[in-house]
Amino acid sequence: MSKNYVQIDPKDNIIVAITPLDKGLVTKVAGKEVVLKENIKQKHKYSLNDFNIDDEIYMYGVLIGKAMKPILEGCAITIENVKHASAEYNDAKEKFTWTAPDASNFKDRTFNGFHREDGKVGTANYWLVIPLTFCENRNVDVLEGALTEKLGYETKKDFAVDTDALIKQYQAGASNEEIFNTPIITTKEELSKNRLFPNVDGIKFLKHDGGCGGIRQDSETLCKLLAGYITNPNVAGATIFSLGCQNAQISMLQDAIDAIAPNNTKPVHYLEQQQSASERHLIEEAVKHTFLGLVDANKIERKPAPLSKLVLGLECGGSDGFSGISANPALGYASDLLVALGGSPVLSEFPELNGVEQEMITRCNTEKDSKKFYDLMRAYSASAVAVGSGFENNPSPGNIKDGLITDAMKSAGAAKKGGTSPVVEILDYTEQVTKPGLNLLCTPGNDVESTTGLVGSGCNVVVFTTGLGTPTGNPVAPVLKMSSNTNLYERMNDIIDINAGTVITGEDSIESMGEKILDHIIRVANGETPSKAVLHGNNDFIPWKRGVSL
Repeated sequence: MSKNYVQIDPKDNIIVAITPLDKGLVTKVAGKEVVLKENIKQKHKYSLNDFNIDDEIYMYGVLIGKAMKPILEGCAITIENVKHASAEYNDAKEKFTWTAPDASNFKDRTFNGFHREDGKVGTANYWLVIPLTFCENRNVDVLEGALTEKLGYETKKDFAVDTDALIKQYQAGASNEEIFNTPIITTKEELSKNRLFPNVDGIKFLKHDGGCGGIRQDSETLCKLLAGYITNPNVAGATIFSLGCQNAQISMLQDAIDAIAPNNTKPVHYLEQQQSASERHLIEEAVKHTFLGLVDANKIERKPAPLSKLVLGLECGGSDGFSGISANPALGYASDLLVALGGSPVLSEFPELNGVEQEMITRCNTEKDSKKFYDLMRAYSASAVAVGSGFENNPSPGNIKDGLITDAMKSAGAAKKGGTSPVVEILDYTEQVTKPGLNLLCTPGNDVESTTGLVGSGCNVVVFTTGLGTPTGNPVAPVLKMSSNTNLYERMNDIIDINAGTVITGEDSIESMGEKILDHIIRVANGETPSKAVLHGNNDFIPWKRGVSL
């Protein structure tokens, strides 16, 4: 894609500027010459022909908007002259066939993961500490302060100060000079090398603002989400704090775990403050249960597993005008490769499937799933309209500034993350991935709410495409950030793992980039290459309350 402009699909009547284009430039698309009548910014689009008011505008081969005023051939497509529009859809499923890509380069590949008794395999090994209500967040903080640094785990500080070393020197009768020359600074890296439990990647503390108040359904959904985290293959066990009187009762969480894993053998320790002798006693008991849980979790070691055990979350955020032509389709090809290998990619963010609904319905394996997707999308759209909004309000100011001016345009590019394979199951929020192949999961478009939902439904690794940059991570699953353009990768290399900008410059094809993505995923799943989000301690966790969130 080394040209400075491109038509993504033969049906498209707008053209993407790969580089800034100057007024007067003569462009040639599909045998037609178009003279630019104004400057076109990089990542933005210009008209291939004249548009009258209400004329339909296509990109990625789908309807993405309508003209709000006459637009001359060779003029910029902007929020001033184009409004959101998307194709109508129904629940009728058409015949769909798919040819899997050649995955022979990966047929003998494995990853070293943590094997669980239920047959799932983790890419990491964590212990969780979870409050059932926000009232217990302070106790979670106390536990974090008591355990993390002492056990050699992630600290929010850049270094730790060992005052105990000075105390010991003083008590031993050391001179002032000896005390002054005693090293007391330990870096983050040194702390992690001295982990007491080398096979446990960390203790994660899932604080939230739910569990009580609101509506009862919020607490039920929260418990299902937390059950998904506890049963996620990246988790060895959990310590649960309950106040006692909240909506999210211990029994509710236990029922949610039983629904996912009826024969669950992971240790889950429940502590209820209103039944405890004192807060001090509660903390003491929590520390001891957690410590002993870590002892057992440390006995699990990484062993080879087939790539079919990968459950890959497909996410995007801070998208730009290149996301849908580099990072997203390349991730889509990696997704197709994983399907061919028996793995399970998961595409979420239902507001960002607006405009490609009919394609997704057609790709569903069963009419039941086609109908379920149709119903979920209709209900989600209606809930947004009911509060005076709608999917058309999805694009953020950053999206618009960088070329994504309608939700349908943004969605058509975002859907490319899901590749081209059949959809094996439609999942509502908190429902679990159980089938190999592409799954669709109902979540908001909000980056963290969506990533939180993906991992809660069983994903053991996530790839997150971005055109503008984001530090987003997750407490349980490694989140790999992939840039749509090289400029972003060079500017934010400290938080970006993979650069798909080479597709834009022509150094990579969609296919070669897709293979590089899958190779990187395997190295992360192995534990040999940590994601930047893990290195920086980005543990973003926001449960969705099923209200309107775009």
